[in-house]
Amino acid sequence: MRTKPTGHETRALALGKNHCFVCGGANAEGMHLNFFYDETRGGFVCRFRLSKRFTGPPGHCHGGIIATILDEAMGKVNRLRDVVALTAQITVDYLKPVPLYQPLRVESREVRVRGRSHFNAAEILNGAGDVLARGRGTFIAIDPERMFAKHLDKSTKKRIDKETKMRIGEDEDRK
Repeated sequence: MRTKPTGHETRALALGKNHCFVCGGANAEGMHLNFFYDETRGGFVCRFRLSKRFTGPPGHCHGGIIATILDEAMGKVNRLRDVVALTAQITVDYLKPVPLYQPLRVESREVRVRGRSHFNAAEILNGAGDVLARGRGTFIAIDPERMFAKHLDKSTKKRIDKETKMRIGEDEDRK
């Protein structure tokens, strides 16, 4: 079964519009990729084709765009734990050239979590299932209210404040 996430939102972070370059519908210059959680794979999947505006070598995708797609796919995995986690490090293995105009998919999954560090992996595959590029990334969970306070809408700030007060009350009850 597949379900569609909404951009970069989590329970703790609600944005009015998604301006993300990769998945944001509100970004006129963006890629507009749609990621879905695939329960059978236990990760996120996106099917797409790349146009000539993403050209690197003739007929193929630019390496920076490949890294961007892998980074975005791995970042989606953090939603499984309902956290906002920012990229601390990413490595990319460029195995084969990624063609333009061909059906492609990217798949991502969680590798492990250690404290605030989330370790994820992703692959870009062609229509035949050949792995063209592989990425591994480390993402650090952050407090979205502190990091993005000036970008959150008022209702989200109120909800976060209420949930924080409830958690503090629960912590006090345990003492």
